[in-house]
Amino acid sequence: MTEAVTVTAEARQERGKRRARRLRQAGRVPAVVYGHKQDTIPLTVDRDAMWDVVRHGTRVVDLQLNGQSEKCLVKEIQWDTFGKEIIHVDFTRVSADERVRLSVPIQLRGQAPGVSGGGILEQPLHEIEIECLALEIPEAIRVNIHELQVDQAILVKDLKLPAGVTTDMEPEAIVVQIVKPQEEVEEEALAAEGPAEPEVISRKAEETESAEE
Repeated sequence: MTEAVTVTAEARQERGKRRARRLRQAGRVPAVVYGHKQDTIPLTVDRDAMWDVVRHGTRVVDLQLNGQSEKCLVKEIQWDTFGKEIIHVDFTRVSADERVRLSVPIQLRGQAPGVSGGGILEQPLHEIEIECLALEIPEAIRVNIHELQVDQAILVKDLKLPAGVTTDMEPEAIVVQIVKPQEEVEEEALAAEGPAEPEVISRKAEETESAEE
C-alpha cells in the first residue's frame, strides 16, 4: 500500500494563466484542494515535492496548509502538451474510513512461456479502476504471467485483488493474453479452407465452350 507523505502548500490569491506561468517559473505548481463539503482552496505546492510524489507512485499525501495538516488524495495531475511538466494538481480531502474510486496501474510479473514458444504478448488493459479505503490504496495490481501459454489469457475476473479492494469492471475483459503470430494465424486459416476445387473451374470451362458452339 502507498504511504502518505507530507506536501507543504501555500494559499494562492491570484489566478490566471500569466500568474500560473510565473509560479511555475519560480518552481511552484498551481493546485486546488476540495471535498468533504468544505471550501475549495486555491494553493501552490513545490514542484520538486510533486515530482517525488509522482516518482514514488504516492496517492495519499499529508497536505500542510497554514500550520494545519489534512490527508488528501492526489485526484488529478495535469501535464503540459509534451507530458514533461506538471502544470496543475487537484487534491481531494479523504478520511481513514472513506472508500475511494480510482485507477491504478497493472504490472506484469514473470516470463510467459508462451512468448518463449513464439507467441506474442498483448496487454489490452494497463490500468484497472478499483474501490478501496483511502489509506489502503495499492501501488499497482500485480499479475503473474509465468504460466501463460499461447492462446491463453488472464481476465479481470482472474485478478487477485488485495483484501478490501474491489472492481466493477467487466469480468470478461482481457488483461493480458498470448496470441499466435499473424502469419501463423493466416496459414491456419488457409489450411482450414482446404484445397481449391478444380472441378468447378472445369465446369466453367465446359459452359464457356457450349456457349461458343
